[in-house]
Amino acid sequence: MSDDAPALPPSTMHTAVTQYGLQAPHIESSMLQMLAGEVPVALVFNGISHAVMMVTPDDLPALALGFALTEGIIDQPADCYDIQVQPLPGGSTGLPDGIDAVQVTLDIAARCMTRLQTKRRSLSGRTGCGICGVESFVGLDLDCPPLPAPPWLAQVDATTVLHGMQALHANQPLHRQTHSTHAAAWANLAGELLCVMEDVGRHNALDKLIGQLAQADLLGTPGFVLLSSRGSHELVRKCARVGIAALATLSAPTAMGVRMAQLAQLRLWGQCRAPLATLYAPGGISPA
Repeated sequence: MSDDAPALPPSTMHTAVTQYGLQAPHIESSMLQMLAGEVPVALVFNGISHAVMMVTPDDLPALALGFALTEGIIDQPADCYDIQVQPLPGGSTGLPDGIDAVQVTLDIAARCMTRLQTKRRSLSGRTGCGICGVESFVGLDLDCPPLPAPPWLAQVDATTVLHGMQALHANQPLHRQTHSTHAAAWANLAGELLCVMEDVGRHNALDKLIGQLAQADLLGTPGFVLLSSRGSHELVRKCARVGIAALATLSAPTAMGVRMAQLAQLRLWGQCRAPLATLYAPGGISPA
């Protein structure tokens, strides 16, 4: 894969704001505030545009590789031969002037491209995208084959996930500056963070993390994912698809997220806020 990094839109920027207080005496102050970057990023596979999503424009090769893996476009990292990142200045793409974009082009195995073309799935990737663009129930792609349970899975216990979540809170520099991003992290069985990725979109942060793990040949090693978000079904599915056996989230999961974890036999922790963490799967869920 190419390591050449062309100039990209910034991942943060400053804007002038006025802050007001409601308590008397009313306070008004002007200041500069740092915002997280959010730009349209097109993912192009073998010359064909497949998805456009709103992304914080850093770690884009990792994002692209992670997306290709978690969406089942490729089966393994070796199916991606090259990744090229190209900035597209505002006005050159049909977008309004001043709105820059980025195109990420992936060269993938022919068999993977053939499979992708048969799916005919078009994503409209807003910051909180889930299953938009799917035309039928069959196209939801909710199959989640069960994962083999690794012998270390029980070690991902409450103490471990709470230790990891505490570390995650302290290791989000972009969120600390902007207060508007999500984080995804990989932790070992002691709850120590080995990698943290941030993005305005929780799906993007997870794809960046999985892409980084794939590049470092860490997929399949003992450990678990931490997310600063809820455990929604698509995040569980992304983890299960690449063989990640355990996931811990800051907020509670959705009912579908728990069901997906049960189908995948993925260990799912939620509401991981010290001193408590809740184990949702393996386990049952009953209708309200």
